Amino acid sequence: MTTHIQHSGIEAGSHGSGLPSDALPLRQPGPGFDLLSGVRIIDLTTSIAGPSGTMLLADMGAEVIKIERPGCGDDARSWGPPFLDGESLWFACVNRSKKSVALDFSQLAGLEVLYRLVAQADIVFVNLPPRVATKLKVDVAALRAVRPDLIYVSITGFGLSGERADWTCYDLIAEGYSGIMDITGAAGGEPQKIGAPAADMLAGQDAAFAAVTALYARRVSGKGRVIDVALVDSMARFSSCRIASYLGSGELPRRSGGKDSVIAIYQNFETADHPITLALGNDNLWHRFWETVGQAEIANFPGMKTNADRRRHRQAIVAKIADILREKPRHHWLALFRDARIPAGPINSIAEVVTDDALLDRGMFYQLARPGKRAMPQIGTGILVDGDCSLARSAPPGLGEHTDEVLSELLGLGEEQRQALAEQNIIRRKGS
Repeated sequence: MTTHIQHSGIEAGSHGSGLPSDALPLRQPGPGFDLLSGVRIIDLTTSIAGPSGTMLLADMGAEVIKIERPGCGDDARSWGPPFLDGESLWFACVNRSKKSVALDFSQLAGLEVLYRLVAQADIVFVNLPPRVATKLKVDVAALRAVRPDLIYVSITGFGLSGERADWTCYDLIAEGYSGIMDITGAAGGEPQKIGAPAADMLAGQDAAFAAVTALYARRVSGKGRVIDVALVDSMARFSSCRIASYLGSGELPRRSGGKDSVIAIYQNFETADHPITLALGNDNLWHRFWETVGQAEIANFPGMKTNADRRRHRQAIVAKIADILREKPRHHWLALFRDARIPAGPINSIAEVVTDDALLDRGMFYQLARPGKRAMPQIGTGILVDGDCSLARSAPPGLGEHTDEVLSELLGLGEEQRQALAEQNIIRRKGS
């Protein structure tokens, strides 16, 4: 572990609850990165895509004020089991370092409060179809009337325009529309969703990236921007290599269990015990592989000179490699290939991933300490800045945890005013 990461708040710790997270480093909340210090974001999104995008910006130092419904809050708060002490782990993994304000802006008094917050914000994230956003008066026109240079970030299933604009969408639906499900799965098997909410996470990352670029441009032009991110678009871009290959060749990709790469040998293989992945991505690696396994002559067989040649003979080559690799266990081959600088690796389970020392050294997995509560497992951004991994400023917030703080400090609302709003069910205060 690098010195920088050691200094970012990691401590040895376990609460003895028998959970896998007990083995992770324990971190105390801290100042974190300050690259976006001074940037204020109003987050009106729920579920995964929008919250994941705003959390990336929070991890980089932005102040993120998360607006939630007073009754149930973000949809993801109820996504489980599993729960940790009654809290959704799905919610917790995309909402650290934010302030939660429980505010019903469907009521006029709540909308007025929201507008006052927007007036002091740089960026607003929304994940409502245009018709719903307009009905709730949080569309582009309404919010720009409050803050003309606002950066308005919309994340929807299909975008802000076109016949599908008001259609509802989730990650699963987007994966189906994008084509990725049609090419994922075993040959001859059913289409498969990717095993994580890929469209959500990609769209959130796209939104965060676009928001920062718009913010950078505004510092020169003074103009706000409308960022329009669609889950289907993000997922289609994810499939660019497959789509481009089809468009330029007419060859339609089919499900193959990941064994039809443009690289001739680029797939998983069984060994004597556990499977491995093997990627022979260029001619040098092709020759080095056969030298390493003691059959250098095969590399120069007729019809094996180029990747295109090898693709034509892929079935026979794969069968030959499979026979060789089944002779010895995984650890033998991985050590051998590592020494020979041949790209290969294990197929880790999630349990193995979270105990990977290299990933732990980069701050990817940790427990975030919370006063009076069990520590909450977190997954890092995977981005180091000057050798440091990001440090959460605060744990994922309870519903309405910061309502009083934000309305008092930013808007100057006194105790009586806040209590009146609470009695009208327009806001929810901490502990209520």
